[in-house]
Amino acid sequence: MLQSRRTFLASIVTSVATPAVLRLARADAPQMTLKLHHAFSAVSAVHEKFLAPWARKVEADCGNRIRIDLFPSMQLGGAPAALFDQARDGIADIVWAPPSATPGRFAKSETFELPFVLSHRALVNSKALADFAATNLQDEFRDFHALCFSCRDHGVLHTSRPIKSIDDLRGLRLHAPNRLAGECIRALGAHGVSVPSPQVPMALSARVIDGCLDPWDAVPSLRLGENLKQHTDFVEQALSSAPFVLAMCRQAYERLPREAKIAIDDNSGQPAASMAGAMWDLEAKAIAGATRDRGEPVVVISGNELARWRKATEPVIAAWQKQMKERKLDGGKLLGEVHALLAKYADEPEPQAQTARRPAQPSEQKAVTEPPPSEAVQPKPESAIPSKTAVPALEAAAAPPPEPSASSMPVAPLPKPAPAPVAAPQPKAFDIPL
Repeated sequence: MLQSRRTFLASIVTSVATPAVLRLARADAPQMTLKLHHAFSAVSAVHEKFLAPWARKVEADCGNRIRIDLFPSMQLGGAPAALFDQARDGIADIVWAPPSATPGRFAKSETFELPFVLSHRALVNSKALADFAATNLQDEFRDFHALCFSCRDHGVLHTSRPIKSIDDLRGLRLHAPNRLAGECIRALGAHGVSVPSPQVPMALSARVIDGCLDPWDAVPSLRLGENLKQHTDFVEQALSSAPFVLAMCRQAYERLPREAKIAIDDNSGQPAASMAGAMWDLEAKAIAGATRDRGEPVVVISGNELARWRKATEPVIAAWQKQMKERKLDGGKLLGEVHALLAKYADEPEPQAQTARRPAQPSEQKAVTEPPPSEAVQPKPESAIPSKTAVPALEAAAAPPPEPSASSMPVAPLPKPAPAPVAAPQPKAFDIPL
């Protein structure tokens, strides 16, 4: 009877403890790690202001069930053109790459590279591209779980001599970031030169190229300001642009726990496109402003002169439509959808200045695990031991029998060390880190 009672009590304890054990087991579930690979540097705006914050937000939203490690500058190996294959084959779990790096593979995405089709605002273009991809690009990206489609800032001419008309462009050799940009340059009477981005500074120094058709955000990374002091921009519409895709290995996505899938889905599509588009626009505005502050002229093509540029590049669009037709795709219909989507998002407000975000950057505070240094600095206050001089006084009050005898007499001189808190210079050392 006693044994049956013990068995009964043990079963009750077990049943009560089981939910807690399950909760602990779930909390201690192993964290999955994803590798995000891209070609931009670790100090680029893409890495610091889009990919890293995006990854940290996904981690937080799923309760840190997954960790996303970023590998910039092609640290996992290979060339930028191989990024999509790396995501497809599972070498990287997530990649950030331009479809134009593999010409012909993602034909319909080229609609967002055509001359004078897109807005000069990356946020508008990115939101339009996100909608366009949802209805038109699923088949082209069927090998991946596509997370985000975004358009880079619009192309600007950076040259060593002023470009105020098409006539000034003739004969120049210009870096072309993608196939359609190269055709556009040739249609304008210049020569498009395909140079891998990391080799652009060397090509400029060796005078292999005379200038570039690249967005504002490329000016610092390609060191264009060292050789190219003249800049030509365009009103309202872009001479060229380049879509980018945040693509995930489909098998890696399927392996994720439910919470992680929800977090990734919630931060995909329009939310991610808006985040990337705002980043491009803010970076372009900052760099263009810094360029003007240095006294470098920025010519803005508009009016009748802009009409000449548009007319000169119309054959590029016509040739692209013919190529689409050969692929049994309706290029005219795709263009019509792009124009409608651009009109839909044309009134999107300008992104807010980034100064408002800087105070709260959890990613930087995490990375700067420098609270320990502040603890390491805490030993220094121990040198400000005058505080401890107060401790003997308290101890003397707490334990009168031993202290009054002889130690109370030395305590009289101890007030002199108390002014010695002239160790107040050390608090200044505190003020510096703060």
